[in-house]
Amino acid sequence: MNIIAIIPARMGSTRFPGKPMAKILNKPMIEHVYQRVIKCSELSLTFVATCDKEIFDHIISIGGNAIMTKDSHERASDRCAEALIQIETQLNKKFDIVVMIQGDEPLIEKDMIVEAISPMIKDQSIKVVNLLGKIENEEEFKDRNCIKVVCDIFSNAMYFSREPIPVNSYKTFGKQVCVIPFRRDYLIEYTNLKPTELEKIESIDMLRILENGEKVKMVPTKFSNQSVDTLNDLIKVEKILKLEL
Repeated sequence: MNIIAIIPARMGSTRFPGKPMAKILNKPMIEHVYQRVIKCSELSLTFVATCDKEIFDHIISIGGNAIMTKDSHERASDRCAEALIQIETQLNKKFDIVVMIQGDEPLIEKDMIVEAISPMIKDQSIKVVNLLGKIENEEEFKDRNCIKVVCDIFSNAMYFSREPIPVNSYKTFGKQVCVIPFRRDYLIEYTNLKPTELEKIESIDMLRILENGEKVKMVPTKFSNQSVDTLNDLIKVEKILKLEL
């Protein structure tokens, strides 16, 4: 199968402006993400999709692939869809699966990508997958930057929220980890749907899918992760990466 990873990134984060270019061990965070993603041999290609020339220029300077997108996207999934169409046009080929990996996941492991795409390769009916991580403590459970998810008995998402769900039970389900494979045609279908009310209220891409009656398959990951939403998160990640040296 032709599988592409697209890493959406923008400088205008409301919670942490300039986040993709923030330095971790003297390298911009987006570089850490890109270099870790390309280690996955199951991927045919990896691109960074951005509306900021600073990010674009940096990825090109390290020999990576980057593409410019519009600056009007509210959702990372929509940015990825625009990037995909541009890439396919340039290469004159279509991909089967598009793996969206957020640019604030500098601890991404190549095997996390394998975990996420494996169910889609085995089951053609699955249109989109999210990795499901463990919520480590009450503080993380109450953190609005941690997207909580509850699932049905078939491991499909029932709801995503920035609020603590289910009530007082952080060990019951888990959190969204932003390694998100889409079936190629479904990503195009997704971006042609109007943004939905819950999606806008929660600022969570996946709610557009649930509100339109589709399923999001949740796949538990064996890896712990630390996304970067704040400067404090950046400091935590730097300490973890120092231990890998």
